[in-house]
Amino acid sequence: MRTGWRYRLIAILGASGIVVAAVAVANAAVVQSVLTSLPIVARLEPTTLSLVGLRDELVTTLVIVLGALWPLFKPRPRRILDVISLAQKRVLVAAALLATIGYFDWSTRLPRPTLIGVTVLLTLALPLWFVYIRQRPQSSSRAILVGDDSETMEKLFEAAEVPILGFVAPPSVQVTESRLPDGGVLVDSTERLTRLGGLSRLSEILVEYDVDTVLLGFQRPDRQEFFGAIATCYEHGVQAKVHRGHADSVLVTNAAGSDIVETDLEPWDWQDYVAKRIFDVVFAAVGLIGLSPLLLVIAVSIKLDSSGPVLYSQRRTAEFGETFDVYKFRSMVADAEADTGVKLSEEDAGGTDPRVTAVGSVLRRTHLDEIPQLWSILVGDMSVVGPRPERPELDTDIESDVDEWRSRWFVKPGLTGLAQINDVTGHNPEEKLRYDIEYIRRQSVWFDMKIVIREIYSVGLDVLSIVSHV
Repeated sequence: MRTGWRYRLIAILGASGIVVAAVAVANAAVVQSVLTSLPIVARLEPTTLSLVGLRDELVTTLVIVLGALWPLFKPRPRRILDVISLAQKRVLVAAALLATIGYFDWSTRLPRPTLIGVTVLLTLALPLWFVYIRQRPQSSSRAILVGDDSETMEKLFEAAEVPILGFVAPPSVQVTESRLPDGGVLVDSTERLTRLGGLSRLSEILVEYDVDTVLLGFQRPDRQEFFGAIATCYEHGVQAKVHRGHADSVLVTNAAGSDIVETDLEPWDWQDYVAKRIFDVVFAAVGLIGLSPLLLVIAVSIKLDSSGPVLYSQRRTAEFGETFDVYKFRSMVADAEADTGVKLSEEDAGGTDPRVTAVGSVLRRTHLDEIPQLWSILVGDMSVVGPRPERPELDTDIESDVDEWRSRWFVKPGLTGLAQINDVTGHNPEEKLRYDIEYIRRQSVWFDMKIVIREIYSVGLDVLSIVSHV
């Protein structure tokens, strides 16, 4: 990957050439004729300009587009999907600015057919350009050690089959390598690896040294540091590997063979990821709009039934051990956990929870208390289908008994999931984990749709059951 000023120069020159080419192509008479023959823009008149007449418009377009693309000129490793998404978003921002100039009829505006053609061409060409220049060299690997445990990091170093540039760790941690002279006889002389910085600088170090592989050596794979490092690797598109002793704490692609196993940071193909996100947004938007008449009815019912707020929020665990706020309609008495502390509801185990109100019982059985979570899906904190997010306090308790529980953190939490449609709750964490891992391994958009259909069918039966007993 090119870095520093060289990358910026190549990125700007390449983007400029693409913009010039796009304007020239979109200005061609043949392209104008094709564009204005399409039904959606048939009312526009073909408008071609001479090279001299197009000069000012071309300068304006270059300034606007290059300004919008400025974040992409920074030499930072990104996943391919992120590069495509960011480039397309910036092109749309540039197109909106150019359209605004055209609305005010400035002399340097692009004709509308030309603007449409330029937008289409740039949306296709610029993401490909930025993906191309961000490709990493395949001839060698640039790896570092990251962690807080010298012993584990030295084991990783001994088992590594790639060159190690150095390590990232707290100041108290040192990593040494033993020298093996010809003949394979181990001698006492050791040499310290270079410390590249502390854990807080991991993101900067990945960029500065163009790292493509990280070997994680933590004494305890906790969410604050271990999964924080994994999240940073995921953000930068860097391959993360762990010692097989930590394989139960992560989602791995293959735990057989080597002492070092690769974590599966992106279990979805990017095409499925895009399709899943589109499905999430459509489902949440339609759900919020379609169920909006119920919101007022539910709110009034809750206020008439018991004192307290209509909505309440809880912290839940998201991807890589991060947390977010989830909102639900209140189904329990106010301050329900003031005396008991955080605990699972007895209703989840088939019992009776005295904290649940009369209206709350109906909301829980019909899952209507979950409607506000559609907002969490819309903003991207959750997905429609995935492992149900638990409270961080409950996660900590479950982790002490179920070693692989953290494997659920490698995908976005969901409103429903394979465990939910099989009536498995947090009261049986081992079986719940088995269903969640099965979902992660089988996940696809079609599998999501099957789960959603089964969930909707199940909710429908619950509603009919309640209505029949009224």
